[in-house]
Amino acid sequence: MPFEKLLVIRCLRPDRITTALDNFIRKVMPAGNEFVDCDSTSNSKQILESAYKDSNPTIPIYFILSPGVNPVEDVEYLAKQMNYDIKKMLLTVALGQGQDKNADDKLDAAHKDGYWVMLQNVHLMPAYLYELEKRLARFSMEGSHPNFRLFLTSDPSNAIPIGLLEKSIKLTNEPPQGLKDNMKRAFSFFKKEEIEEREAKIKTIIFGLCYFHSVMCERRKFGTKGWNRHYPFSMGDLRDSAIILTNYMEQNQASGKIPWDDLKYLFGAIMYGGHIVDDWDRRFCLAYLDNLMNDSLLDEAEMFPFIEGKNISFKAPTNMGHEQYLKHIEQELPPETPLAYGMHPNAEIDFRTTQCV
Repeated sequence: MPFEKLLVIRCLRPDRITTALDNFIRKVMPAGNEFVDCDSTSNSKQILESAYKDSNPTIPIYFILSPGVNPVEDVEYLAKQMNYDIKKMLLTVALGQGQDKNADDKLDAAHKDGYWVMLQNVHLMPAYLYELEKRLARFSMEGSHPNFRLFLTSDPSNAIPIGLLEKSIKLTNEPPQGLKDNMKRAFSFFKKEEIEEREAKIKTIIFGLCYFHSVMCERRKFGTKGWNRHYPFSMGDLRDSAIILTNYMEQNQASGKIPWDDLKYLFGAIMYGGHIVDDWDRRFCLAYLDNLMNDSLLDEAEMFPFIEGKNISFKAPTNMGHEQYLKHIEQELPPETPLAYGMHPNAEIDFRTTQCV
């Protein structure tokens, strides 16, 4: 029986129980894959657009913040997509001491005239949130302008009223688990038209950057085996690296040469390296880029380091469309293994054992 097999694995190999649970859910539950695999193919802007369609003047959209995430940017993007004037339509208040009156005034105006209100860091004023809950109930009884929307942001906090959470659409940008989900999330961060209009070599380098970003983020789960310190790598590092790449390629378009040394220095010593404070960690970051960012990347290079004779491979594709790149990640990326990060297969024993406790 599948469940009895789980019990045996739990006793004999506790470090493998999380993987066994994933397999158990996939096989036993109807549509089990949907419970295990997160939606890594939609970026934060697409998810917000979907949530907005489910919202109304009485249902706020609640962002639970995570490192490196800026929901204000996504809300402004959504307003632009709807042809709204951001300066007039979006009213923002960073909650703090003395800002409750300012927030109330903006809410009253938005409720009547159909503006959007964004209250940031609401966890800083938990007592005010009970008054906010009552105000929203009153708005619901009076009837609000159909364009009125309320956006809330906060860190995870036990002080947020349950009633406010229950009536809100809650969004968060949790970091994906595993190399495949990280890569899908990273590549989906770029809009389809951004990828399609690039020349072939820029597409391939962006794909390599997504792999590099995923490795940098996922090595953190291995503790001191992955990094000597914990570093807050985020999608902002990937975004800025892609911008630098585009600018440099435009500047060197006439020569036709790719300035690998400049790109590796900017990626490894400034963008990602700007977080790194340990000399050995910095050395590793630059060494990984040396292995990845070179001319072989443009010729279906092997992306996994140190895998000779280990019957595992993941190669960089060349000149595909946006959907084809995502399909390549889904179909060609091998199952999760420390070998993808240049580590020994036993490197995950401590991580898996700690995870299952």
